[in-house]
Amino acid sequence: MSVRGPRRRAIIAAIPVAAIPVAAGLAACTSPPKDKPQPATFRFFTVHQAAVVEAATARIAPGPHDDPAEAGHPGAREAGVTGYIDTMLAALQDHQDQVFAGGPWSSRHTSGPNLMARFVPLDPVAKIAWRKRLTGWQTQYAQGIKDLDKLAGGDFTKKTHAQQDTILAAQSVSEFTSLLFGHTIEGLYASPEYGGNRGLAGWREIGFPGDIQPRGYTADEVERSDGHDPVTSTGIVGEVLKLLGAL
Repeated sequence: MSVRGPRRRAIIAAIPVAAIPVAAGLAACTSPPKDKPQPATFRFFTVHQAAVVEAATARIAPGPHDDPAEAGHPGAREAGVTGYIDTMLAALQDHQDQVFAGGPWSSRHTSGPNLMARFVPLDPVAKIAWRKRLTGWQTQYAQGIKDLDKLAGGDFTKKTHAQQDTILAAQSVSEFTSLLFGHTIEGLYASPEYGGNRGLAGWREIGFPGDIQPRGYTADEVERSDGHDPVTSTGIVGEVLKLLGAL
């Protein structure tokens, strides 16, 4: 956020997409027609809570609306990260299990139904574990949003970007900011069936084709280099290597 370093695109693009945890259900909100804008609806958040989360995640991963330097590069707002988080928090509402998408593939690269849109029923033990996890996150979000508003003197969304950065970096909300960061990354790059990565914005940004089954990858595609890693040893990777060397 306010700490200077490698640009947000370089850092986030270095995170392996396959390592992103998947923990939400179908999109709670769909993109309305451009000629007929409609207010978004949410399953867990109130309208104000959603606005705070959208403002906060847009500072973690800003897009062109939030930082002119990101022109042409979608961020959390453009990828619908707030919808992802809202969908995740409501994944077990209405007697539905919308935690793990089924598959084995979607309809993005083949004709036929989107098999990823079918969610796998949880067994009783898994459902208990997920309900406990989601209840904890729901509590953290409800309190975290209140804390952001309190530090903002009433409404986090009314503060300038610089003020929002300062609030998010405050020690009193560091745990919530950390949780929000993780979920922002998921919302940017998880499969769109989970409610984020709207219009495949995150995948397009890093050049990831997504699931291309049942065609799969050719041997040449597997072996071919896609170029140098976006973050070199002088950046965040170098810092990690230094830390590992010190152990």
